[in-house]
Amino acid sequence: MRKINKIRPEDKIVHIPQNKILPNPNQPRKRFDFDELEGLAQSIRANGIIQPLIVRQNENEQFELVAGERRLRAARLIGLTTVPCIVTEISETDSAVFAVLENLQRQDLNYFEEAEALACLVSDYHLSQEELCKKLGKAQSTVSNKLRLLKLSDEMRFKISRAGLTERHARALLAINDENQRARALAIIIDRHLTVNESEALIEQMLRKNTAPKKQMLQGFKDIRIFINTLNSAVDTIRRAGIDADSVKTETDEYVEYIVRIPKLDDKPVGIAT
Repeated sequence: MRKINKIRPEDKIVHIPQNKILPNPNQPRKRFDFDELEGLAQSIRANGIIQPLIVRQNENEQFELVAGERRLRAARLIGLTTVPCIVTEISETDSAVFAVLENLQRQDLNYFEEAEALACLVSDYHLSQEELCKKLGKAQSTVSNKLRLLKLSDEMRFKISRAGLTERHARALLAINDENQRARALAIIIDRHLTVNESEALIEQMLRKNTAPKKQMLQGFKDIRIFINTLNSAVDTIRRAGIDADSVKTETDEYVEYIVRIPKLDDKPVGIAT
């Protein structure tokens, strides 16, 4: 595959009207910082576009951007009518790969955008992970770990990104298979501002709790029954004393709630037990 990120002497630079250049449909970057673009625009205003854009002609003979999205957007900000380009012969698949590479080299993508871009290359262009790794020059374990991030729901990815958590935070959450438990772990991590090591310790603790031996759980259940029987006896004693007490017991996966209600006598509470 021909490398196009370096200008060669035989490459001809042509000026193409900027409004005739279609965006790269495989652009993985979803967000562009306006202040960043404004700074680049001012640099282009003063010095021009130093590195030409890379474009290809698609099946309709239209110019389609391969690399240089930020430069094209900045040029449009200052109203340039034409931009310097190198027209290259490149397939749609390789164009998609270069769009990802350009952003990865500039570290313009967050890790979820990277994962989504890699997944698109695999699914849309039928690339195996091995082929993808060769094109990107990345280890297969790196690519596999990126793709695993997409097992997290869209809602979780949004919360992780909004909280500014790292990729290691996100990968740690993948150790939990249960979606509800995973969401609970994320809520605690965000609320307590846990570091990666603290988050991993929390998740390990939650996993140990979920795999506690049944014998211990049964013993705990027996102890709870003893406490409940004691409370029931206390309520019976109150009733025998002529007080119309009632009790309500509710259970969830995490706790047992026992409420005792005693009517007021002479507008003065005589006590409440829980």
